[in-house]
Amino acid sequence: MAYFNRESRALLEILNNLQRAEKQTTIDHSFYEFGLIRYHIQVSPSDPEDIRLSVLTPPLSAEASYSNGLPDCTLQDIRRKYSNFAEVIEPPREGFLLTLKLNFARLPRVKDRAKAINDVSSLQAVILSSQLKDILWNLGSKERVHATCKPFKLVYHPHEPFFVSRVPEKITAIFPMCFKDNSDVVLATSFFQELTELGNSTAFSKAPRCTWSPIPPAELRGENFEYLTTNGGFVSVDVFPYHVEGTKGDQTAWILLNFIGYVKYHVKCTRGFVQRRMRQRLETLAEVIQQARIKGYVSNKKLQSRKKGRKLMLGFLKLKKLKKGCSVFTDQIKRLRSRIKIKGFDRLRRNWFRVPRISASKNCSKLD
Repeated sequence: MAYFNRESRALLEILNNLQRAEKQTTIDHSFYEFGLIRYHIQVSPSDPEDIRLSVLTPPLSAEASYSNGLPDCTLQDIRRKYSNFAEVIEPPREGFLLTLKLNFARLPRVKDRAKAINDVSSLQAVILSSQLKDILWNLGSKERVHATCKPFKLVYHPHEPFFVSRVPEKITAIFPMCFKDNSDVVLATSFFQELTELGNSTAFSKAPRCTWSPIPPAELRGENFEYLTTNGGFVSVDVFPYHVEGTKGDQTAWILLNFIGYVKYHVKCTRGFVQRRMRQRLETLAEVIQQARIKGYVSNKKLQSRKKGRKLMLGFLKLKKLKKGCSVFTDQIKRLRSRIKIKGFDRLRRNWFRVPRISASKNCSKLD
C-alpha cells in the first residue's frame, strides 16, 4: 500500500516528531523516497516555528521538463491547498523545484495541525497529479477535440512507463503490463477481463472505459520494442473531457498514476487469498483422510478381534470334542485293564497265599 499512498511516511514521521518535540532542535536533513523523490528539511534554532521544506520530483515525461521550474497551474494548486499555514519561497532552494515555509503555529487546534501535516506529506502527489492533470487538460482542450496526437511516455514508478495519446473526442492512457510469475499473469488476465465487462456495463456508463488486449494497440506503433514486449498485455483507459473537469481531474490523474500499482496489489492479494484457500482445503482433506484412516484402523481392529474370538471359540469346541473323545478312549482302556472276576477265586487266594503272622508273645534271643 505504501507504493501508491499519497502521504510520504518518512516526511510524515519527521513532521510529527518536530511537533511533539519539547526542546528546540536544529535540523538540516535530506532524504530520498523511492529513489527518485528528494526532500530537504531545515529548522533553525533562531526561528523554530518556521520549517523550510524543499522537494524535487522527476518530470513525468521529457515533454514536461522542469527547466523553467514548476508550471503556473501547479504553483496555483499548491498555494490554494496550503495557504493557511505555508508560503511558497521564490526562488526555491538550489537543486530543488519547490521550497515551502511551513508554520503550523498558525493553526490553534491540534486536529487542524494533524490534518495540515498529512496534507504536507502528500506534497509530491500534489505536484505529480497537477502535472498529469495539466497534460490531460491540454490534450482535452476544445482546440484538439477532433485532433490526433502522437502518444508520449510518462514515468511515475521506475521501469513502469505508460503512454497517453490523443484520439478524436477522447484521451487514451495505455498501460503495458509486465509480471514476473506466470501465475500473476493468469490472475491479472482474469482481472482485466472482469474489469472490461464491468466498464462496458450500464451501471458504470460514466466511468472511464477500459479495454484489454494481448497485443499492442494501434496507437503505440513506432514505439521502442522494449515497451511492446509484455506478458500481461496492454490495458487502455479512455478518458473523456468531463473526467478532468473541476475536482474530478485530481482523482482521475491520481488513479492513472497508480493504476499499475493498484493492479499489482490486487494480484498480490488475490494470490495470497488463493493460497490461503488452497491451504485450508488441503488441511480439510488431510483431516478427512486422517479420520478415515483412524476409522479404518478401528474397524480393522474390531474385525481382527472378531476373528480372534471366533478362533478361540472354534479352538474351545475342538478341545471339548477332543476331551470327550479322550474320555471315551480312557474308559475303554480302563475296561481292558480291569480284572476278570471269578466266583470263589478270592477265597482261594486268601487260603493259599496267606502270610504267616508272628505273635509278639515269643521272646527273641540275641545271637552272639
